Amino acid sequence: MTTKKSLMFQEVSETPERFRVHAAAHANLYFNLAKQIRAFSPEYVYIVGRGTSDHAGVYAKYLIEVELGIPVSSAAPSVASIFGKSLDLKRALVIIISQSGRSPDVLAQAKAAKASGALCVALVNDEASPLADIADVFIPLLAGPEKAVAATKTYLCTLFSILHIVAHWKNDEKLLSHMTTLPTLMAQAQASKPQLHLDVLQNLRHCVVLGRGFGYAIAREISLKIKEICAIQAEAFSSAEFLHGPISLLNKQMTIIDISVVDESIVAHSEQIDEIKARGGKVCTLSFIDADTSPRFLPLLIMQRFYLDIEHIAQQMGCDPDNPVGLNKVTQTR
Repeated sequence: MTTKKSLMFQEVSETPERFRVHAAAHANLYFNLAKQIRAFSPEYVYIVGRGTSDHAGVYAKYLIEVELGIPVSSAAPSVASIFGKSLDLKRALVIIISQSGRSPDVLAQAKAAKASGALCVALVNDEASPLADIADVFIPLLAGPEKAVAATKTYLCTLFSILHIVAHWKNDEKLLSHMTTLPTLMAQAQASKPQLHLDVLQNLRHCVVLGRGFGYAIAREISLKIKEICAIQAEAFSSAEFLHGPISLLNKQMTIIDISVVDESIVAHSEQIDEIKARGGKVCTLSFIDADTSPRFLPLLIMQRFYLDIEHIAQQMGCDPDNPVGLNKVTQTR
């Protein structure tokens, strides 16, 4: 069956070039930001975001805690916007993540954090966002216009930005040197064989997406995209957490999407996936193996391939990946 090239396909295909543009434009910005963060010496990191942006924040949590040993928590934006409460964030680095930078609850949280004395850094694709006037440091993602409702290249550019922040903050020369290879690796992931196919999803009403650590971080985004553009109920769990109760779902026939990131977590995660297989779970594995690169890049490479696969499956299922029913590009919540 011949399918048209959707906006989603076109946009996610731009990612390697958007990475090159981003890295070239922001080299000095990240160098100066790292000095500012080290001078501020935050006691913890507080991340503000909704939806896909919140999922990018989960990746940031693992990266910052693993590489820098600094605790990271996720904001509940309604604390500021609905309950009208301000938090004591004077020793926090607050990272605000948004595609549009216009949702009222995210703006309210950013204003409250700045008023509390936090060092506020905003990662936003829309350079006209009001966050540019609120944050101490505003980082345009430079993903280019994203017209498809389902976010793809903005999410990946956010992870790329987070990698830059952490690598410069830590002054990790090895990670910084590897960063230059990431656009090429993303292109290789695009050219690699599909990993998720129509026969896995076409007859499903629900499925579970499992990962561990960085794999769990992207499992959140993968489950959202399965819901958004294929209208299949997908729920993400840490593979360890899944054994603490949710594994009873396997009492009924269940398909598991296994996010296998080959890093320090792989042995424990594989043991848990083997346990699930032994209990009758039907498992489809998404992975990317490159022994010559940093394992911190692997989640981005898995996501690059997944976005192309899920776009193709959606079209095969008769779904419009650019305009999922009931969704809007900019979500206004308070």
